[in-house]
Amino acid sequence: MTQKDIIRIVQEQLTVDLNCRLNDLNSDKDVFVFTKVKDNPGRRPFPRDERHFEMATMGRATVISASPCILDVIKPMLEGKNRDEGFSMPFVYGHALCHLPDLKAVKPANPPQGFEYEIVEKSGMQELYAVKGFNNALAYDLHRPRPDVLAYLAKKDGIVIGMSGASADSATMWQVGIDVLPEFRNHNLAAYLVSQITFDILGRGYVPYYTTSVSNIASQRVAHRVGYSPAWACAYKGKFEGFETAPAC
Repeated sequence: MTQKDIIRIVQEQLTVDLNCRLNDLNSDKDVFVFTKVKDNPGRRPFPRDERHFEMATMGRATVISASPCILDVIKPMLEGKNRDEGFSMPFVYGHALCHLPDLKAVKPANPPQGFEYEIVEKSGMQELYAVKGFNNALAYDLHRPRPDVLAYLAKKDGIVIGMSGASADSATMWQVGIDVLPEFRNHNLAAYLVSQITFDILGRGYVPYYTTSVSNIASQRVAHRVGYSPAWACAYKGKFEGFETAPAC
């Protein structure tokens, strides 16, 4: 898999998720592209309700996919605005930064000493769910549409103290999450566990991606140390309560 392959796969997935065209994502113009939300086959199955709103940009144009009643309200509000102003609108909520591995930068990391390590496949997830407190790495639900499929564990004296996990978000993309217990941070465990699972996912032919909130600097530093780079920004929820023109769908 090359870097171009990774970008192509992600862009193709985003066009399915956002019900847009490839040219919309690749546009070099700072414009808004509005699309009606649609449950296209193969979309990443994140929850949606009848008043759905999400937006994403890979650098210039911003694609907004929403329910028709939402589009009717926000189109005039965004008229004449640029991308940064759009992401700062009061109804935009859940800002996230999505990272992809830079194949020129990612490299295997050395395991921090003094810990034991273990790989858990999907078949072992139910047993792993007995280990609580790693909610960024695991969903603790094998029956959800984006199942946990892989985990790398760090242990101290047989006790799990760190974990990277992967969920199968689509047929081509697996999302990486990481948790390290507070008392075991600053040992480079997070970067090591994310590095290990990243190479494993790539080796299986899937695209790993790593998402953080824009305010989670510590998590972004982990991504950077491993060799991930920002690829797209998104907002996954709209807050319309309290607006005089709050849409009733």
